[in-house]
Amino acid sequence: MTSEIELTFIGTGNAFAPTRYWSSFLLNSRYLFDAPPTLLPHLKKLGKDPRDIDVVFISHFHGDHYFGLPFLLLEYAELAPRARDLTIVGPPGIAKRVQNTTDLAFSNVFRKDRGYHLDFIEAKDGKGGEAAGITWTARRVEHVSNLESYAYRVEVDSRSLAYSGDTVMCPPLVPLADGADVFVVECSCWGEQCGPHLNPRNIMELREKISPQTKFVLTHIGGGEAPPMIHDAGILIADDLQTLHF
Repeated sequence: MTSEIELTFIGTGNAFAPTRYWSSFLLNSRYLFDAPPTLLPHLKKLGKDPRDIDVVFISHFHGDHYFGLPFLLLEYAELAPRARDLTIVGPPGIAKRVQNTTDLAFSNVFRKDRGYHLDFIEAKDGKGGEAAGITWTARRVEHVSNLESYAYRVEVDSRSLAYSGDTVMCPPLVPLADGADVFVVECSCWGEQCGPHLNPRNIMELREKISPQTKFVLTHIGGGEAPPMIHDAGILIADDLQTLHF
C-alpha cells in the first residue's frame, strides 16, 4: 500500500501578503519547512503538538522564514518538554544564527539541561542526509545576493516532495522537482514583477519541464487572484491552515 503525503500549511503568504500569514508547512506532522513568527500559535490552532516535529528545514535567513524558531524552542523549554532529538537543517551558520536570535528573544532557552539533543546541520549544494526517517538533499538556489538560499528534496516512506524555498528561475529547480510526487513552490505575485521570486510565467515554464505526475502546490503568495492559466494547468494554490493529501 502506497503511503500518503499529508501537507499542513501553517501559512501561505509572502512577507507583504495582505490577507495571508507567512509561508510554512508540515509534512506528515513531523517535518517542518520554514518557521515563520506565527508558527507556534498556528500549530496550536491546528491541533498539532509541537513535540511531534522531528526535523526543521530552513530555506534562508529572512525573518518570515525562521523567526518562529525562538518561540518553538521556548515552548520546549517551558511548556512542552521534549525527549526526542530535534534536527534543524539550514544554510551555513544555522546554529549560530538560531542561537543568537533565540538569545536575543529568550535568554534562558539555550541551556545545558534542555532534555533533548538539538542537532544543527548546514546545507550545501548537493549535500544530503537522513534524520528521523526522512532522507533529504539540498540545492542552492538564487534569491538575494547577500544570503545563501536552499531548496530541498525529501523522501519519506517511499514518497518524495520538493520545496523551492524563495528563489528566482534558476537551473536547479527542474532536476530538484522532476519526478517528485509533490512540488511545493513559491509564486510571490500574480504579475510579472515579483522581485527576487518566481512569477506565474515561471511556474508555467516549470510545469512544462517537470514530469506530469508531479503535483504543483503554490505558496508564498501575495494579494489578488491567480491568472486563469494557473487553474487551467491543474496547479493547486494552498490556503492558510489547509491540509492537503496526496
